[in-house]
Amino acid sequence: MPDSVPRINKRLVFMIAGVAASGGLLFGFDTGVISGALLFLKKDFALTPHAQEWLVSAVLLGCIAGAALSGRLVDVLGRKAAIIGTACVFAAGSIWTGTAGSVPMLTAGRVVIGLAIGVASYAVPLYLSEIAPPENRGALVSMNQLLITVGIVVSYAVDDACASLDHTWRWMFLIGVLPALTLGVGMAFLPRTPQWLAGRGRRDEAMTILHRLMPGIDARAELDAIEQNRAREGTGTLKDLAAPWLRPALFIGVGIMFVQQATGINTVIYYTPTIFEMAGFGSATSAITATVGVGLVNVLMTLVSIRLVDRLGRKPLLSAGLIGMTLSLAGLALGFQFEAAVGPTLKWLTVGLLFTYIGAFAVSLGPIAWLLIAEIYPLHIRGVAMSLATLSNWVFNFIISVTFLSLTESLGKAGAFWLYAVVGVIGWFFCRMYVPETRGVPLETIEHDLRAGVRARELGRS
Repeated sequence: MPDSVPRINKRLVFMIAGVAASGGLLFGFDTGVISGALLFLKKDFALTPHAQEWLVSAVLLGCIAGAALSGRLVDVLGRKAAIIGTACVFAAGSIWTGTAGSVPMLTAGRVVIGLAIGVASYAVPLYLSEIAPPENRGALVSMNQLLITVGIVVSYAVDDACASLDHTWRWMFLIGVLPALTLGVGMAFLPRTPQWLAGRGRRDEAMTILHRLMPGIDARAELDAIEQNRAREGTGTLKDLAAPWLRPALFIGVGIMFVQQATGINTVIYYTPTIFEMAGFGSATSAITATVGVGLVNVLMTLVSIRLVDRLGRKPLLSAGLIGMTLSLAGLALGFQFEAAVGPTLKWLTVGLLFTYIGAFAVSLGPIAWLLIAEIYPLHIRGVAMSLATLSNWVFNFIISVTFLSLTESLGKAGAFWLYAVVGVIGWFFCRMYVPETRGVPLETIEHDLRAGVRARELGRS
C-alpha cells in the first residue's frame, strides 16, 4: 500500500461517530428534561410526592424493557436500523408527552420514551465500538458517555429557556423532537457496521465499508479477523455466566452498578430543581437556572475523567470520587438537619455541594462503572454479561428514583441524604476490597486469572 494512502479515514470515522453518538445526547436530553418540567407538572396536575415519583420513574420501566429487548432487536435489525428506530420512537414519545392531557397519558408517553432509551443505551455504544478503528475505539465509545452528559445539560438549558413560556412543560417535551430528527436523518446516511454485515454473509458490503473507513489496511485480512472474533463472541448464556469461576466478575459488575445508582446520582439528575426548592430557592425559574450549572460541571468533569482514566487508573479515581461524593452527601444532610440555623445560606451551600457531588461522580463512577463491565468479562460471555449489568443498572435506577421523595417524607430531607452517604461509605469499601485495577491489563490476563480462581481485587496482577 503506498505511503500516501492514510491508514484510517479519520475525517469520515469521526463524522460517523459524531452523528451516531448524538444518540447519547438524545438519551441525556430525555433523561434530564423531566427535572425542570416536574416543577410545573406538579402544580398543573396537583401531583402528590408519590405521583411525582412515578411520573419521573415511568421512563425507567420503559428503559428496563428496552434494555431486555435490545440485544435481540439489534442483532436482527442491525445496529443502524435499530438506532433509526429508536430516533423515531424518541420523536413519537416527545410528541406524546408534549400533547398529553392527563397524568396517565403522560406516564404512558414516558414509558415509550424509556423503551427508546433502553435500546439506545445498548445500540449506540455497540455501533460505535464496531465502526471505530481499534486505536480510536476508546475515545469514540467514550464520546457517547460525554454526549449523554451534554444532553443532560442541554435539557436543563431548554427547561430554563422555556420556564417563562405559556404551557411551559409541553414545550420542554416537544423540543425533544428536534434532536430525534437529527439522529434519525443523520443515521440514514451512515453505513452499517462491517461486523453485522459479516455476520449476515454480506462480505462484499463489509469489504466496501472497511475500504472507506480504513483505506490503508488490508481489508480482506481485517474482515477475516472480524469473522474469527465473531466465532468466539456471543456464544455465552446466562447459565454460563453462573459458572463458579465467573462469579467474581458477576459480583463486580452488578455491585458497581448498585454503588453507582444507590449513592443517589439520579435523584440529582431527575430532582435537582426540586432539591434547590427544598433548600430555599423561591421560584421554579431560579431553581432551574441553578440546575444548568450542575449539568455543566457534569460535562466538564467527564472530560477530565476521559483524560485521567488511562493515566491514573480506575481505582484511584473511584476512591477519590466516592470520597468526594460521600462528603458532599454528608454536607447536604447536615445542611438540611440544621436548616433553621443555616438560614438563607442553605441554598448556596446546596449549590456548592451538588456541584462537588456531580463533579466527583462524573470523574469516577459515571464513566468507570461502564468501562469496568466492558473489561472484566471474558469475550465469549461479554455480550450477555454486559446486558445483565445494564439491566441491573436500570433496575437500581428505578428503585432509587421512585423512592426519593418518599424517603424525604419518611426520613426527612436530612435522613435521605444521610442514607445515600452511608451507601457511599459502603461503596468505597466495596471498590477497595473487590474491584481490580484494570489499567493496561490485557483482557486475556483477566480471563486467565478468573479461571485460576484469583481473588476479585487481584485480577490482572498475574
